[in-house]
Amino acid sequence: MWILAVDDEPSTLAVIDRALAGQGLEVRSSASGQDALDRIRKEGLPHLAVIDLLMPGMTGIELCSAIKSFSDVPLIILTAVGTKDTLIDAIERFAEDYIVKPFDPRELAARVVRVLRRIGDFSYASEPLVKIDERLSVDFAGQRAIVDGATVKLTPTEAKLLYLLMRSAPRPVATTFLLQRLWPGEEVFEDTLRVHVHRLRQKIEPEGSGHRYVVTERGAGYAFRTSA
Repeated sequence: MWILAVDDEPSTLAVIDRALAGQGLEVRSSASGQDALDRIRKEGLPHLAVIDLLMPGMTGIELCSAIKSFSDVPLIILTAVGTKDTLIDAIERFAEDYIVKPFDPRELAARVVRVLRRIGDFSYASEPLVKIDERLSVDFAGQRAIVDGATVKLTPTEAKLLYLLMRSAPRPVATTFLLQRLWPGEEVFEDTLRVHVHRLRQKIEPEGSGHRYVVTERGAGYAFRTSA
């Protein structure tokens, strides 16, 4: 597993690297939000990201929003004392957990391990272009699918929906969970989700195949299948 650490302070990045390396985790560091996005586009999605809220240029909130627009990578926020309102906003919208600077490296490592254990091992996380089979590949950061050799653009919601389904494959994902993760803090109904599922199917499913990839599990939600 690899962890993305984003902070404009080299000393903080060094502490994060040492703390997580002790847990057998690979840390890849970025000194800015834009560099972090560039790394994701080049290297693929991390299994988890540790992001400082207060950075020059692209803020931590803006980076979290960008990552969450096309995926559901778990995020842990680093925050300084005195940023309570910003922290509350980040937790409500994006973060799985947070830690206050200056922090105990052992506490950070424990929080990271706890989140990783909860989400499990998502094997696609580190691949820029995820190959599903001979006809379908997905680039989450680029918000596109390669279907029978042709590029198909995905909306941010479609990319995030596909990410959520693939992360749990082949287990079904509950409709209520999808609604909460796709539209956090919003009152969105199941009909809206059905529309996005339908549009995603139109883009990636083979014609005449029914629902080969995105399968409706009655009473359980939706599941992603990798074989016909």
